[in-house]
Amino acid sequence: MSFGSGKIWMNGALVDWADAQIHIGSHVIHYGSGVFEGARCYDTAKGSVCFRLDAHLRRLYDSAKVYRMAYDLDLPGFHEAVLDTIRANGYTACYIRPLLYRGYHELGVNPFKCPVDAAILVWEWGAYLGEDALEKGVDVQVSSWARSAANTFPAMAKSTANYANSQLIKMEATLNGYSEGIALDPSGLVSEGSGQNIFVIRDGVVFTPPIGGSVLPGITRDVIMTLARDLDIPVREQPIPREMLYIADEVFFTGTAAEVSPIRSIDKITIGNGKRGPVTTALQRRFFDVINGNIPDTRGWLTYVDPVHASAPAPVATAKTS
Repeated sequence: MSFGSGKIWMNGALVDWADAQIHIGSHVIHYGSGVFEGARCYDTAKGSVCFRLDAHLRRLYDSAKVYRMAYDLDLPGFHEAVLDTIRANGYTACYIRPLLYRGYHELGVNPFKCPVDAAILVWEWGAYLGEDALEKGVDVQVSSWARSAANTFPAMAKSTANYANSQLIKMEATLNGYSEGIALDPSGLVSEGSGQNIFVIRDGVVFTPPIGGSVLPGITRDVIMTLARDLDIPVREQPIPREMLYIADEVFFTGTAAEVSPIRSIDKITIGNGKRGPVTTALQRRFFDVINGNIPDTRGWLTYVDPVHASAPAPVATAKTS
């Protein structure tokens, strides 16, 4: 099974993919009134694990709170619904897409009379930026489209409406022959990719834009900052000027889909030696070591789809770095 097949969870019921339909008059279609998440389930030597599922679902409910979209099911219930959906589809590894959205009642900018509905999709999804991206890196451009100002859209909420901007960034990059685009914030400082956070390395220090820089507070972003400190790599959240991208020793994207993807060129300027650098490699290796259970999960980042496997001894596994 893959995208387009299997079961989808909708408001407490598992339905066939083809039957997971909403009305054309649903509020979300006309006004973008939805919030969503993207998480991953990995196939490891100890069984299938969801990576930081609790954090993803908390952000989902935080996003819904910002948009005044209360849903009847509490977080623990939604957490179990995600696991039920993975089990129902029989996946050992998959991408997870929970969604809360305004459904069908009436149309108009005021959404309050429309119900808040929910769905959970899972499907097999490989490397977001291409199979070689994790090792060889990607070529990107600085987009002509900027991220929104702080008082226009809530950047901390992962809303469907915000991704109209992301589509413009991604389409422009694709049509110009790049894998991805980097957006600047309203002040002209570095913000993020169309759907990824960004890290810049110079002289062994890892820099990333602050939350106030029109960036989504990414779950993988937080993981990388934590792992960098574990490895005694200095991390600084601070405004980053565009030109710092060009003179960086290394640059990489992070995200649930992109994982840890090095950038080899920006606007046709080679970054470092044009290859995955040593700091990126170290962080990428530690990231996959955590996921694969090669090192202890001391922070409770892994949720086992089948809890029986969680207590089993872990066979020796090789870290995924490409």
